[in-house]
Amino acid sequence: MSYFVSQPHLRTAQQSRQIRNLWSQVSPVWTHKLPQRTVFAVNYAMLGIPIRYLLRHPIAGIKDLAADPLELWTTIHETYVANREQKEPPYLYQSEENWEQLLHEYFGVPWPCKIATEFWTLWPSVIAELQANGIRAGPQSFQSWNDGDAGLARAIWCFVRHRVPRVVVETGVAHGVTSRFILEALEKNGNGHLYSIDRPPLERSWRAEIGIAVGNRYADRWTYIKGSSRRHLAELLARLGQIDLFIHDSMHSEHNVRFEIDRAWTALRACGAIVVDDIDANRGFHSFTQALPGQPSVICEAEPLQPDTRRFNHKGLFGIILKQADALALSKCATV
Repeated sequence: MSYFVSQPHLRTAQQSRQIRNLWSQVSPVWTHKLPQRTVFAVNYAMLGIPIRYLLRHPIAGIKDLAADPLELWTTIHETYVANREQKEPPYLYQSEENWEQLLHEYFGVPWPCKIATEFWTLWPSVIAELQANGIRAGPQSFQSWNDGDAGLARAIWCFVRHRVPRVVVETGVAHGVTSRFILEALEKNGNGHLYSIDRPPLERSWRAEIGIAVGNRYADRWTYIKGSSRRHLAELLARLGQIDLFIHDSMHSEHNVRFEIDRAWTALRACGAIVVDDIDANRGFHSFTQALPGQPSVICEAEPLQPDTRRFNHKGLFGIILKQADALALSKCATV
């Protein structure tokens, strides 16, 4: 960012004055909190700031940054911490071939699952809608983020339809593929509400695509909270009291995964579940399940529409941990 401000050939004199004025509102919020090396590193997109976008749209970009300096600081800090984490080898997690059958055994429902046919009826139409809007769904379709794949969406669909949750919380929306399937399942149940926390990208063109898979559907069942989970999750969980399902699909660092699921677990009702996408990106799900050895968990292989060459298996993994209930609470778990 300071690199941009220092390049006179990129701007007019008026732009220069505007940029310096706006930047002076933003930078003091966080630069005094960082070591000098980190302040220097802020010049690069590795800290979550799209430099190329700012070069093309300087006034709009800096204005957006200045509108919420605390969110800017959160983005920089979380990205900086994530980049410092040690990358884990792919053998940390191994998917279970029969994960769907195992998951349904935990639900106490027969396998094969008849409800899964509902999912396969809906899946092609959702993907076709995205394609009609010019979106090639799949890996890295929303900047570096993936759309919810068929495996992840199907697992969540079956949980929602079988366990009939009243309160669902997710972090990360992007195109809203996972959100769409949650909402469709809640609608079929005739009950339940989804709360989604999502920090939109700075680029305004990408913001227009947030939740496009949902569109104008189910406004009475969906609450969208703009911002980072670091700022909004604890407050939301405190307000809700208890939840039935939590889905992590925001920044995939161990630091952020543990921040989210540690808090979600405390609010999770017995018979509830936590779903963590892209678990092979860090050791957060591993460390969490190791700390709760008595709770059943499943590691599942993703089913992306195209190969994700960034992943060790070209697919990726997601994990599910269920909160066991005692005999009394188990009798109250709704199962369809």
